Amino acid sequence: MRGSVARLAGVFALVLVAASSAFGQAVSTASIAGTIRDASGAMLPGVTVTATQTGTGLTRTAVSDATGGYLLTQLPVGPYRLEFTLQGFRTSVQQGIVLQVNTNPTINATLELGELAETIQVEANSPLIETRSPGIGMVVENERVLELPLNGRQTLDLIYLTGMAAPSGTLSGARGGQASAGSPGTIAVAGGLPNGTAYVLDGSTHNDPYNNAAMPFPFPEALQEFKVEASALAAQYGHHSAAVVNAVTKSGTNVVHGSGFEFLRDDSLNAVDPFAAIGADGRRRSDGLNRNQFGGSIGGPIARDRLFYFAAYQRTHVRRVPTSNFAFAPTMAMLSGDFRAFAAPECQGGRQVNLRPPFVNNQIDPALFSPASLKLTSLLGVKPDTACGQVFFDQVDDSDEDVFTTKIDYTVSGSHTVFGRLQFNKFDSPTNYDGKAAMSFTTSAFKNRVYAFALGDTKLFGNNIVNAFHATINRGNYGKEYVPLFDYSDLGVKATPVMTDYMRLSVTGGFSVMGPGALPTLTPTWTYQVADDLSVIRGRHQFGFGANYIQTKYDSTSFLAAAGNTTFTGQSTGLGLADFLLGRAASFSAGTLTGVHVQSRYIGLYAQDSWRVSPNVTLNAGLRWDPYMPVYSKGPVHALRSRSLQQGIEEHAVSECGRRARVSTRRGDARQLDRAQRSLERCAACRHCDRSEGSRD
Repeated sequence: MRGSVARLAGVFALVLVAASSAFGQAVSTASIAGTIRDASGAMLPGVTVTATQTGTGLTRTAVSDATGGYLLTQLPVGPYRLEFTLQGFRTSVQQGIVLQVNTNPTINATLELGELAETIQVEANSPLIETRSPGIGMVVENERVLELPLNGRQTLDLIYLTGMAAPSGTLSGARGGQASAGSPGTIAVAGGLPNGTAYVLDGSTHNDPYNNAAMPFPFPEALQEFKVEASALAAQYGHHSAAVVNAVTKSGTNVVHGSGFEFLRDDSLNAVDPFAAIGADGRRRSDGLNRNQFGGSIGGPIARDRLFYFAAYQRTHVRRVPTSNFAFAPTMAMLSGDFRAFAAPECQGGRQVNLRPPFVNNQIDPALFSPASLKLTSLLGVKPDTACGQVFFDQVDDSDEDVFTTKIDYTVSGSHTVFGRLQFNKFDSPTNYDGKAAMSFTTSAFKNRVYAFALGDTKLFGNNIVNAFHATINRGNYGKEYVPLFDYSDLGVKATPVMTDYMRLSVTGGFSVMGPGALPTLTPTWTYQVADDLSVIRGRHQFGFGANYIQTKYDSTSFLAAAGNTTFTGQSTGLGLADFLLGRAASFSAGTLTGVHVQSRYIGLYAQDSWRVSPNVTLNAGLRWDPYMPVYSKGPVHALRSRSLQQGIEEHAVSECGRRARVSTRRGDARQLDRAQRSLERCAACRHCDRSEGSRD
């Protein structure tokens, strides 16, 4: 501990001597900077700059320095009005300025001689080009979030619009941007790790501690905008190395705004599936699809210019029964020992299969059949009526998802603002068991609950010091439940099942029951975060200092080994179904419950400086310290001793970034090439370290 404190003191001493780093603003806000001149082009010091957020009435002020420069930090995103006043000059007002998340536009002004009461109004749009940051990023603004078509209305898919993101496969246990089933594809940004992206929502961490993918994101009506940043990130960013996805939820304003929506898909509007099963009437069966997604949002004032609310809700209701699922089960001929029809080319993909000796003419004495296999055949719930034994069955595909987002913004005073945001996701999906065919049960029931709470507090100490504090509590409760059907004891097999009324079995070229997807699992997760960012403006320097503490925990319980597994591959007779009826298994396994109960702590400290060398040149430098803190366990770690687990993770982390150093340097400059702000030259170099979170990395 003393060594860590000493290293920390040494790092910050080095930082203070070097006057390092990039931007000290909270990641969910924006800043405005610029230079003020008179009509002759001379710099104007002492100009009062007032920024007013037109939606809420929030005001911030700054005074230009000796070189005419000014800087306003920690501004909430949204539309603004800028006013420039100086005795002896006409007041200049610029409207139509829209600040986007984590952007730093340069907005210059020119004041003309005249009375202070005279006002010149200019309709101005802040330049799209980033004129101060050395990093590369792109904002997906609210218009595109709302208007672009999205399959399933998953806002994370909009990351691909940034031009530097690509699908990167799946992660084990991935839950993607929704609290639903399946393993959706992860996103790699700028060639980085698929689980190396830091997701930030309203300035708070939004990564799933189980696999480092994103937790559920707000749906379009609840999301204001987001920005994807990569390459030379400021020292303020840590924890993950590839990129940062920085999102902001909507807030209420002085005007009540609301919306409502509904999206409907129904089988009556779809074409007939040419591969669907044929019903009793001789026609292709319908899957009965009904997908209804509806909801709305509302926001407004509770107390004008002081207290605002926003709330949004979305429900996704899906009912569907796909009918194109089939398998091959023992026919009456097979049960009587006759495999001639099943071994023929018509049932074996165009090739003739002959049972291996001692069996002759593709026939087996039924007396040799296993009583356990015959019992299981009677429990399958299907009766083949074709020579090949093909049977069709339904698999239910129903789900209900509810998403609720609410946010409260409170302007305590002109120098103090507070907000609180809560997002709740609920996903329920029953098993796909149709109630008849045992082989239809391949997916267990999902009962997922995700809570994400964020609290933010921004306090100004004069015009040049701003402090932003964030606290976060994220809770995920991911559970899967199975349907009790039968186990080995029901078949007369002398086995001691760890899971009652459940067993896994597969037959090559035939059928399978209760596969891995049908297993129950429990994966509760917790995330706690406390972060603080301090921005200090001194002359042409904007210093930033900050600390970030994150504690994560997950308890995973797996029934994969406990369920056991029996396979029949045809290695004995040449046909899987023949091996099955004879009871000649190719493999059998059984075990106990497994799981990992681990926690991790992360600490990140940084110092940074943005130095405005001239109106056109900004130099950035920074230093970040991320001490290595290994994953640890306070509960039982099945199959691995805790010490062995920690040593393995420690060795993995050392190979990535070094156990003790974990010091990231960031350097860069942004040079504006013309006064019209149409072109910019960037140059940067940095070192990033990624934080591993347990066994899923």
